[in-house]
Amino acid sequence: MLALNKIHHIAIICSDYGRSKQFYTEVLGFTIKAETYRAARDSWKLDLALNGNYIIELFSFPSPPPRVSSPEARGLRHLAFEVDDMEKAVAALLESGVVPEPVRVDEFTGKKFTFFTDPDGLPLELYEK
Repeated sequence: MLALNKIHHIAIICSDYGRSKQFYTEVLGFTIKAETYRAARDSWKLDLALNGNYIIELFSFPSPPPRVSSPEARGLRHLAFEVDDMEKAVAALLESGVVPEPVRVDEFTGKKFTFFTDPDGLPLELYEK
C-alpha cells in the first residue's frame, strides 16, 4: 500500500485571475504565500494558505474551457471547509455578496452544512465543526 502523509495541495484553474484571487483571499480568507507569473504559459500561479497551511494553487490560463458542475458529474465533487459557527459563516458570505444554499443538517453526524460556488461555479461546502 502507498504510504500517503496528507493532502499537499488542491489545484484550481480560474477564468478570471483577479476576480478569483479576490474571492479566495478577501471572501474566504486565504493568505498569499507566493504569486508567480509564468510567461511561457501566459499564466499566473497563486499559492494560498489557510491558517498557515499551504492548501490551494490557483492558476490562470488563457481561455480555459468550463468544467461541468451541474448536473453533478464524475470526478471531484466539491471542496469542503470546516467552520466553527455556521450562522456567522453564512452571514459573512452574504455580506460579501455570496449567496449559499439553505443550511441543512447532515443526517449521519447532526452537523450543519451548506454549499456555495466560487466565481467559476466550483462547488464549495462549509461544514460546521
